[in-house]
Amino acid sequence: MQIEWQQVDGAGDGFDWPQAAPLQQTQVYAAACRAQGARLAHARFVEGGHSLGHALLLERRGIRLCLRGPVWAEPMSPDRQRAGLRLLARRAAGAMLALPGAPVAGFGLVPLMTPRHVALWDLTPDAPALLAAMQGKWRNRLSRSLRLGIAAERGTPRHLPELVAAEGAQRRARGYRALSADFTLSLAPANLRIWLWRSKGRIEASMCFVRHGTWASYHLGHASPLAREAGAHGVMLWHAAQNLRAEGVETLDLGDVNTEDAPGLAHFKLGTGARLCALGPLCWVLPG
Repeated sequence: MQIEWQQVDGAGDGFDWPQAAPLQQTQVYAAACRAQGARLAHARFVEGGHSLGHALLLERRGIRLCLRGPVWAEPMSPDRQRAGLRLLARRAAGAMLALPGAPVAGFGLVPLMTPRHVALWDLTPDAPALLAAMQGKWRNRLSRSLRLGIAAERGTPRHLPELVAAEGAQRRARGYRALSADFTLSLAPANLRIWLWRSKGRIEASMCFVRHGTWASYHLGHASPLAREAGAHGVMLWHAAQNLRAEGVETLDLGDVNTEDAPGLAHFKLGTGARLCALGPLCWVLPG
């Protein structure tokens, strides 16, 4: 296995980006980071002239960071994945941290945090099958909200600043962390999918998704007490899922699942029928 290495000096238009990958390993993410002045590098794993996968690395204060990667083009054994990470660390020069997209461990990977989990929702089944796969309480609440006339409307990028401000206030009140507002506002408008819920003309809830290849990711949202009572987020998520599926999206990444610190949010994500997927632990990767 060898590595072809290149700095991402622009938006990365000339690279062979995977179509099915987490947001942190896509051109969409690279372009938003570059818009904020970040330094990035793109690595491609090759063997015998055949591409095995790729990795996007973000450089911060002399540390290379690989999030949710590498993305492999074909199934790789844990040992091969570990060897690839260590080869990447050797080429990166300097300290390298990685949050692998799969539970990889062993010699050369020093865990710094416990492994995380994410919820991935397979959107390839048709609407009746998606509904049938939901947990009963989730499906019943969605049906109740729809019967009551709770309806989502499609937003546009011009709604993004208001959504970012509302989510920021919500985040400060609840004390959770998220990507910066500057990062969100740097995302290409063409990749954003925004949904709103209004009551008496006022936006009471909104959700923003990022489309990237055959994947999309839930990015941020907010809901007032009125919207939570009405079940507006469930309605918006259902409309978003159907529309993303119609666009050709096969996987919707609903993000972190933390049953200890945010059990309600975890149950909401998994109630859709999304599967719980384990990532590797954040680790310091020793060159190999």
